[in-house]
Amino acid sequence: MNSRQRRGVILLVVSLLCALGAFAGVLSVIRDANAEVGPKVTAYRLKGDVEPYKELDAEQFVKVSMPERWLSETAVTNLREIRGKIAVTTLRKGSLLQDDMIVERPRLEPGQQEIAIMIDAATGVAGKIDPGASVNIYATFKAEDEGQRDQSRIIVANARVIDVGELTPFDRDQDDRRREDTEAVPITFALDTADAQRVAYAESFATHVRLALVGKGGDSAVPPSERTYTLDKDK
Repeated sequence: MNSRQRRGVILLVVSLLCALGAFAGVLSVIRDANAEVGPKVTAYRLKGDVEPYKELDAEQFVKVSMPERWLSETAVTNLREIRGKIAVTTLRKGSLLQDDMIVERPRLEPGQQEIAIMIDAATGVAGKIDPGASVNIYATFKAEDEGQRDQSRIIVANARVIDVGELTPFDRDQDDRRREDTEAVPITFALDTADAQRVAYAESFATHVRLALVGKGGDSAVPPSERTYTLDKDK
């Protein structure tokens, strides 16, 4: 082997060593990247806005794959978790679904039944009553005889709301004693039989039926002496 051939062999070996070094460097970078990113898991991103207290559906989400270490502990990774649940606030398009964004839809307890009534949108709801809320149901009754007085009564205390419908045009019968309203909201309650009868009676015969939102916490019981009000109590 002459000197020219020896130089060629040396250059070939040097080139091969450089290539092996570069390849090792690439592998090292890949290993570092994989170690930094970690395994990937499935998450779910919202396709569009979802209004609060609306039941969730799988069609509202798109599946995405993300590194597990980039997700919070509350991220939803299985859509089975949304069954029977509702949004607790407005969910924005593009957000990743978290389990603290959703709650179980209010359900009937043993011995309860659903009853829905139309409530005047202006005086009874005002957009602040949502599923899961507790309300006092008030009814006002006109005096039937001259010796009687008009009354306002709490017919059900701490009634649990399980659904709030859409604002609906509502025409009352002409012989209904209450004033006609152009819009109302159907509110569904979970009540026992006695309270359901009270609500049905008030919805049929009261001059007005209104709801008062009960604040969370504290003692919300209403004493019997405070359940009925007549104007002469303030005299």
